[in-house]
Amino acid sequence: MVHWWDLLEHGGKTLAAQRPQWTVFSGECGDVTRVKWSQYKGRVDVLHGGTPCQPFSTAGHQLGSADARDMWPTLVSAVLAVSPLAFVAENVPALGSAKFSDYVETAIHKPLADKYRIRRFELRAQRFGVPQVRRRLFFVGFRSKKSADAFVVPEGDFRLEDESDTLDAQVRVCMGARAALGLHDIGFDALGPTIRSGLTGPHHTTCILNSSGSQAKWRKLGIWPSGVAPDHERASLLPTKTGDYRMCLEEVALLQGFPASWRFSGPLYSALGQIGNAVPPPVAYAVGAAVRDALKH
Repeated sequence: MVHWWDLLEHGGKTLAAQRPQWTVFSGECGDVTRVKWSQYKGRVDVLHGGTPCQPFSTAGHQLGSADARDMWPTLVSAVLAVSPLAFVAENVPALGSAKFSDYVETAIHKPLADKYRIRRFELRAQRFGVPQVRRRLFFVGFRSKKSADAFVVPEGDFRLEDESDTLDAQVRVCMGARAALGLHDIGFDALGPTIRSGLTGPHHTTCILNSSGSQAKWRKLGIWPSGVAPDHERASLLPTKTGDYRMCLEEVALLQGFPASWRFSGPLYSALGQIGNAVPPPVAYAVGAAVRDALKH
């Protein structure tokens, strides 16, 4: 049985529709600060938490513990109260930088070290076939030394372009954004820039541009990031001023690694925010599978 909490009402509805067998709490009911975690003690195999990235990301001004959105203390408290066999947590790579080394040691490692053996690692989405530049930092902890020793960090089935001389030639390079979208050959293709998180910057926007620096990359790809359409039909009816290709919601989800079958609840801006805030599903699946395999030992 899976229990899931999501503070975003639309995010909870999306997940409940895709996973009807799960128990999903969302909106006010999805506020993890109000959950009495001790009621789950001894009943949970794996606890997973995705804490807000803004306290550690450049876009969020990297205020760390001074940011009211820092939820790591809540996650650590939940792990200690529930005492799962394993936990998984993720955030932006910046959390692993020297700037936050003291924070990681004080807020994460120190309170959990007596009960959990923790592995920290960074994964690139393109290693798992996701046609986008996106990195995530993971913390995985096990109560059992045997499980911790058995855990193998997933490497993915795709190589990076600059590894062509060091790996088996049969190992594929992740396709570029244009190929993934089925667009015609213009003599250039590459991974799409990181899709914007809907919880930073201006709200109620259909722009997926993550930074001004990525604008040139999207332009070179011939893809318009500044206004996503709800569907293919409306995308074709709204030509861009540059002549670049306008994506629809389903295509943005594809660039994030979501299956075509997924449908997102809420208005367009909310659906795009759910996509941009998600760990790419192929990456999340690989980590989950690695934890499952380790727990068999």
